[in-house]
Amino acid sequence: MTTGRLLALQHADTAFPSGAFAFSNGVEGLAALASGLDAPSLRHAAEAVVRYRWAGSERVALAHAHRAGDDLAVLARIDAALEAATPAEPMRLGSRRNGGALLAAHLRLGTPGAGPLRAAISDGRLLGHLSVVQGALWRALGLEEAACLEIAGYQTVAGLVAAAVRLGRIGAIEAQAIVAALLPVVAECAAAPIPDTPDFTAFAPLIEIAAMRHARAELRLFAN
Repeated sequence: MTTGRLLALQHADTAFPSGAFAFSNGVEGLAALASGLDAPSLRHAAEAVVRYRWAGSERVALAHAHRAGDDLAVLARIDAALEAATPAEPMRLGSRRNGGALLAAHLRLGTPGAGPLRAAISDGRLLGHLSVVQGALWRALGLEEAACLEIAGYQTVAGLVAAAVRLGRIGAIEAQAIVAALLPVVAECAAAPIPDTPDFTAFAPLIEIAAMRHARAELRLFAN
């Protein structure tokens, strides 16, 4: 196994202090619906998120951010476009908060480029959406674009499933079965061509509505 593949494993690991544990990305809202949330419905929801939100939105933003490298002006345009293409406020704010948490970890680790990114967010040049931060930082670490997309796609599924486990809706074995079933979906979506321009398409209304309902809940385990 090459160092690059080991590096990809490090950053895909849920033990990496990315702050992602604080976000359910709509799963807690789904769990609160009258229909509830079981393993089959979670698998369906997670696949919908990967196919119809991540693949056409966050994945595209990450790829373009990776290609932009340390060009803050280009990163800012990608960031602003992703902001405009994310109508659900809990998802929009969650992405920015999660991006900030990931960046904080990389600042402490001394990742190249983390300092300028933090400065740009602090002075308002960047919003710091998670996908943009991922693309810029992972490129600075030497990870190839394809590996970055696979990491992010895997983390999307793993994060949704982990939230359901913490909420007590599924068990650990069911969680791993869902992840295994969705790995081919992640691989398929990650390998799809990237548009030449950062034009985003996303349509996952059920989980976004659930996230907006969750934002008004009195008691919450997760930030979104």
